[in-house]
Amino acid sequence: GLWHPFSLSCSFELSTSTFHFHHRRVFGLRTGAIHFSNMSSALGFSASKARRPSAIHESITQTICNTPIVKLGKLSPPGVNVFCKLEAANPGGSVKDRLALGMIEWAEKNDLLKPGQTVVEASSGNTGIGLATVCAARGYPLVVVMSESFSIERRKLMRFLGAKVVLTNPAHKGTGMVIKAKELADKHGWYWPDQFTNEANAWIHSITTGPEISDAFKAEGKELDHFFTAYGTGGTLKGVGEWLRNNSPGTKIHVCEPNNSPMLYSEIKTTYPPDEKPAKSFEVAHPVWRPHLLQGWAADFIPMLVSKAVDTGYVDQLHHTDGKKAMQVAKDLATKEGIFSGTSGGGVLSSALEFAATLPEGSNVLAMIPDTGERYLSTPLFDDVPADMTEEEKAIAESTPSTPPPPPGLPDVTPEAVAFVDAKCKEKKVLMWSLQYCEFCWTLSKLLDRIGVSYE
Repeated sequence: GLWHPFSLSCSFELSTSTFHFHHRRVFGLRTGAIHFSNMSSALGFSASKARRPSAIHESITQTICNTPIVKLGKLSPPGVNVFCKLEAANPGGSVKDRLALGMIEWAEKNDLLKPGQTVVEASSGNTGIGLATVCAARGYPLVVVMSESFSIERRKLMRFLGAKVVLTNPAHKGTGMVIKAKELADKHGWYWPDQFTNEANAWIHSITTGPEISDAFKAEGKELDHFFTAYGTGGTLKGVGEWLRNNSPGTKIHVCEPNNSPMLYSEIKTTYPPDEKPAKSFEVAHPVWRPHLLQGWAADFIPMLVSKAVDTGYVDQLHHTDGKKAMQVAKDLATKEGIFSGTSGGGVLSSALEFAATLPEGSNVLAMIPDTGERYLSTPLFDDVPADMTEEEKAIAESTPSTPPPPPGLPDVTPEAVAFVDAKCKEKKVLMWSLQYCEFCWTLSKLLDRIGVSYE
């Protein structure tokens, strides 16, 4: 966890939930490196400070952070260096593993979370998966509140990790998820981290993501000219923004939002109750929010962490991303670079590539790629990816004779075996003779279960 691989000397000044951290980092995770042409070489930290990739870890939480940075070889404009920070390398598959660990450890160290206490959080999926990973490792029950509109695989992943998933009406949008999480926390005495306002969300990025980026570029003797990210909860933007302003002031920070939901561009702020927590709701859902294809990018309100980052001056340029273009860039990233990302990563990269085309030669651009494409399988990103063979694939298959393999060796039929089969068939109205792990047999047994037919 954070308190094992990092030695922290912290001073806290509490004023409207603002924390000031002075930290000394002792790296105990994978080395933060830039990788070129998909050929890895450890560049970021000396061997004495970095655990080698083959290290044995005491907990899955120790493998969070220090994700790779990869230089694009084919998609970059000529003469411009475009890099991707691949957060799918976290054990839960996304950047939200960082905030999950940060919020839980912060709550533990400050006696906000008791042993065995249930954690409840509103999430579009990635935070829920990250929290499910951390809570499983730490022994906390978890309830995730998620709008029914988000991808099915996300709720299945959370449940597989032991979490309970409460689905809300899609018409209630992101605000409805937050309201429900608060209701459940108040009703049952559960711990609600509230990722949209929790300063630990930004803090974890200021002591991990930001330093990983600047250390990796410094190790290569490069200056990072431009950093691209979506805003989401605001944790990455505020935490990395703070680090870059203080340690790499020449780096311009670019923020992406959906082009059909330009909330930051509108400059209309979300108004919060005086205690900075929604008792029932925010005063009003954001008036320019519209449904969009970029899951996790923008709920129907501007999170408090985002507002603080904007007000502090951590946004140099705002970009508006088309959802369809984001999907195409995600596909290009997979087929041309071998990097498997979702619509979110495709969106950040599409804006980064469009901007990179305007830059002088030698410029360095970094795009945050938040997660993996596996949690988008049921979304429009995969609509044109068939499950059955295409005509071209059928032609490939038909280009050779498809010689069948030799038949399996079967035992001789004996009178005892025939008598056993006959007896069983007379005992049961529905009897299925099948291979135990045959996929076709699973399909048949699921059908019989679904229609309520008893069988053996």
